[in-house]
Amino acid sequence: MTTPVHARPIRERIDWLMELSRAHSASFCSPENHLARQRYLAEHNTQIIAMKCMDGRIHLPYVTQTPLGVIHPFRNLGGIFELGWPYLGDMLADTVQEAVSQGRRVLVIITYHYSKGARERGCAGFDCDRQAAMNHAFQIKSQMEKLFGTGHQTVYPLVCGFETDEDALVLHGSPEQILDLSSVPISRLEDMPAEIAALCPDMPGPVRRDLLPLVRGNIRHVAEIRHSDRELNIEHREWVICLGRGFDFLHAPNVALIIGPYSPDLSHPIRQAAGIIKSNMDNGRIPEDGFLLLSSAPYQEPGTQKARAALKSDFLSDFAAGVIRDDYPELARRMIIRSAILHWPERKLEVRGV
Repeated sequence: MTTPVHARPIRERIDWLMELSRAHSASFCSPENHLARQRYLAEHNTQIIAMKCMDGRIHLPYVTQTPLGVIHPFRNLGGIFELGWPYLGDMLADTVQEAVSQGRRVLVIITYHYSKGARERGCAGFDCDRQAAMNHAFQIKSQMEKLFGTGHQTVYPLVCGFETDEDALVLHGSPEQILDLSSVPISRLEDMPAEIAALCPDMPGPVRRDLLPLVRGNIRHVAEIRHSDRELNIEHREWVICLGRGFDFLHAPNVALIIGPYSPDLSHPIRQAAGIIKSNMDNGRIPEDGFLLLSSAPYQEPGTQKARAALKSDFLSDFAAGVIRDDYPELARRMIIRSAILHWPERKLEVRGV
C-alpha cells in the first residue's frame, strides 16, 4: 500500500509538492487548456474575482467546471479580509480598474465555507462557526459597496457559501434569501437564468450571463460527486506554511496553510499557522521530522519585475521565519525554508536557493 503523503519523510513530501506545482503549470500551459481559456474569455468577458479561504477544498475552477485561469483568486487564512488593508485595497482596486479599462464588468465572489455533515469540518478560521463566517463575508460585501458603489452596474459583489461535503455552492441574494445548488437537479439547468434573476434582480444581464456557466457547472459537479466515493478529509494534517501569492496549484486538502500578503500585521496569522503545525506534530497527525515554510511572489516579466519578486519573497520568508523562531523556538528547529517566485503567465514556480 502506498504511504499517504502526510506520513512520508519531509524531503519526500517537499518533492511531492514541487511535482504538484510542475504538473499544475504544465496543465495550465497545455494547448488544450490555453485555447479553452481563450475561447471562454472571448465568450464570457466578465472579470471574475474570488475571495476565499486558504483551505485546499475550496477549488472553484474544479467545482464549477471552469477553465484554469478564468477565476482570479485572493486567498487568505480563514478567508479573512479587510478592504482597509492598504495592499489588499490597492490590489483589488487595480484589478478592477484594469478590467474596466478593457470594457469589462467585474463579479466578485465572496466565499465562506462549511460542512453540512459535521461542524468540525467547517472553517477553522472561524472556529467552524458557519454563521460567523457568513457574517464576515457580508461585511466584505458591505466594504465592496463602499469602495465601488451600491448600484452594482460595474462591480457586483456576490456572497457565496461553499458546502465542502458535496462541493455545492450556495448563492446569497441576502443572508436569508439563497439558491442552494445542491438542491437543484440537472433536469432544471435551463431554469437557472430565471432563478439567478429572481435571486439577484440588480445583477446586470452580462454578469448574470457569465455567472450562469459556473452555476450550471456546479450543479453537474455535485451530481458527479454524489456518484463517487471520496474521503471527506476530516482530520487536519497540514505540514506547509505558505506566505505570499502564487499558490493556485495547492488545492489538495489539509496540506498547506496559506497566508496572503495582505494584512499589515502578518505576524498574527503566521503565529496561528505555526500553532496549527505544532499541534499536528504533537498529536501525531504528521511526522516530527520537519515542516516547510514556503514564500512566493509573482511576476509578469523578466528584469526589474522578476528581481522585485525575488526581494519580496525573500523578505516574506525571513519575516515569517523570525516570527516562528521567536514564538515557537522548538518548532523552528524543524523548519525548512524555501523562497520562490512565480512566473504568472505560465503559473511556473521557481524555487530559489535549493
